[in-house]
Amino acid sequence: MTDAMSAAHPGDRVSAGAAGSEADLPPVSVILPVLDEERHLADAVHLVLAQDYAGPFEVVLALGPSHDRTDAVAGRLQATDPRVRTVPNPTGRTPDALNAAIAASTGEIIVRVDGHAEIPGDYVSTAVRELIRVGADNVGGMMDARGTDDFERAVACAMRSRIGVGSSAFHTGGQAGEAETVYLGVFRREALERVGGYDPHFARAQDWEMNHRIRQSGGTVWFMPELKVTYRPRSTFRGLAKQYFHYGRWRHVVARHHEGTINLRYLAPPTMVLGTATALLVGARWRPAWLVPAAYAAAVTAGGLAIAKGESMRTRALAPLVLATMHWAWGAGFLTSPRDLAKS
Repeated sequence: MTDAMSAAHPGDRVSAGAAGSEADLPPVSVILPVLDEERHLADAVHLVLAQDYAGPFEVVLALGPSHDRTDAVAGRLQATDPRVRTVPNPTGRTPDALNAAIAASTGEIIVRVDGHAEIPGDYVSTAVRELIRVGADNVGGMMDARGTDDFERAVACAMRSRIGVGSSAFHTGGQAGEAETVYLGVFRREALERVGGYDPHFARAQDWEMNHRIRQSGGTVWFMPELKVTYRPRSTFRGLAKQYFHYGRWRHVVARHHEGTINLRYLAPPTMVLGTATALLVGARWRPAWLVPAAYAAAVTAGGLAIAKGESMRTRALAPLVLATMHWAWGAGFLTSPRDLAKS
């Protein structure tokens, strides 16, 4: 994290008494890393500006080098509402954008939102109230994936299911309580300063990695299932495969950097990829080995049809292929993650 970020606007620290009245509500800064978000940015920012939070409030957009009209959209938003400001993010990398926005912000509470996310009108007020109530350093909720066409709906079904993304509460739900990580996050500024903000090394998985450091420093990351944020999934197989390949690749980097943070849930996709690929090769000489990929295909087909129950026929037909894409891309990314991506 930059020196400017660590020194910016220290203010008073948030305490339980800060929620005593509307006049005492802590100032909030909503930060958005933005890159190629022409399609969703205006809607995302309008939902942020429509929050029912009664305290001081600002929005900081960190603009990367977009290839569409994102900057023009951001300029119009800034011109029409004085609460919106922009800062440059020349690298286009997410951790750099987040740190730049934090450094430029003024709030005691930092709320991370993405340019393709849609938050409910009471998101900020509910999260700040819970942050103060439980004394947490970060409060977050669920990534509520929702698609707008058959393919996106199939991806959304997979992203809300255990067979698609494992048992992470921020995907599948659960009880309120302490968690390894949460979606997005509503942070105390002092917590971000304590751990040095987002580590710019991690192009992906930077949320999990920073939440790990918050917990290592004695802080609390708190999951609140009522905080549901609508997430718009990738709209093509290529985009989905690229997304999950990089998820797997960078999760392996985190595991190398923070020993002991990997578990069976993370090892399942690479194990499946190795086992199925090996069985396919062995099956050329010993046909019974083909039972392994056949069993996987049968399981993923049954699972895909089950998680897409009630959807259109095309969505249900796509769901098994979506699941397989996510599994194989994540597993392949994990297995091929270069050792030189790990921090020294």
